[in-house]
Amino acid sequence: MAEETAKKKNQWLEWLKAILIAVILAFLLRSFVFATSIVEGESMEPTLEDGETILFNKFVYLTGEPERGDIVIIDRPIKNYVKRIIALPGETIEVKNHVLYIDGKKYEETFISEEARNHTGNFGPYTVPENEYFVMGDNREISMDSRNGLGFIQEDTIIGRSEFIVFPFDEWTSTN
Repeated sequence: MAEETAKKKNQWLEWLKAILIAVILAFLLRSFVFATSIVEGESMEPTLEDGETILFNKFVYLTGEPERGDIVIIDRPIKNYVKRIIALPGETIEVKNHVLYIDGKKYEETFISEEARNHTGNFGPYTVPENEYFVMGDNREISMDSRNGLGFIQEDTIIGRSEFIVFPFDEWTSTN
């Protein structure tokens, strides 16, 4: 009888250890590798829509640098923003007649529609400071971004890269 009680106690301890390890792993993954964010507003449409939940990778920029085209989560005191990196540190960006130029060369924005491109508006040239990025939303007509309110984005405020739309489930897809 005592042997059976000891065996049950051992099983409970093994279960508690397994649960504790799972909780610690989940905490570490959530803190340092992946997190979720809910898209608020229409500034990234049609790529990301209002209310969608995205999974973002926090680890990717610990080992590498943000790249042009990355959809990033930007940490700001009041709220986080989801935008696309358009120009990198040291590059000069300009839009003339609805055409984007980076360092004087035409850049094809395959991720936005012709209509969105027509709403970008002329600006620049601006040279992006070191350790900062120029970002824009895909829905140029209504997006608050580096052109009109967010300014250049400091590298240390970029907290991750969007990887997947995870909710609603029927729209589950990669955002890269």
